Amino acid sequence: MMISFCSATCSLIRRAFCVLSILLVTMSSAFATNVLLLGDSLSAGYGMQASEGWAFKAQKQLQQQFPQFKLLNFSASGETTGGGKARLARLLSKNEVDVLWIELGGNDGLRGYPINTIRNNLSQMITLAKEQGIKVILTEIHIPPSMGKRYTSMFTGLYAKLAEKHQVELMPFFIEEIALDPKLMLPDGIHPNKKAQPIIASQITEYFTEYLQRAGS
Repeated sequence: MMISFCSATCSLIRRAFCVLSILLVTMSSAFATNVLLLGDSLSAGYGMQASEGWAFKAQKQLQQQFPQFKLLNFSASGETTGGGKARLARLLSKNEVDVLWIELGGNDGLRGYPINTIRNNLSQMITLAKEQGIKVILTEIHIPPSMGKRYTSMFTGLYAKLAEKHQVELMPFFIEEIALDPKLMLPDGIHPNKKAQPIIASQITEYFTEYLQRAGS
């Protein structure tokens, strides 16, 4: 009787251990997230070293809580949706990517590119990623009203519509409040300065902390 009891107890312990091991592995893989950031000068750290930019700082902050988190920043100053689309397939083939984060369209809008062209480029990038089982985060972009009210409204509105159509995450424009403070912007009024980088990094860290926790739940 005693042997039978010990055997049953050991069996339960082994089962509990197996379940715990599976849970730990699942949690670890859920937070082992490689995020490929495809953006323009807002994400490339315009006018500063990469280590001074918010992307570098945000990755360091996030790795304190999620050690396996990686932010693969392939942003480039002057990049457009067309340029991003042309680079994306190669980037995805050369890197292990769990999430594609698109922060593009600002240069298209500032140059007055056709809304349909911008929409189609973004749509094709989202589709390419999703076909490979990669999740997508699309950042909403705002531009100055220099192209006229109608164009500006259509431009800003296309992001929410694309996110809804493709069922992807929509990230709010992350420098919206910063852009209103001249002390945090370069003289061109478009790019955040070095003082703004830690602020943006904190916002991005908060966003991804919540995002990763949802992904792991």
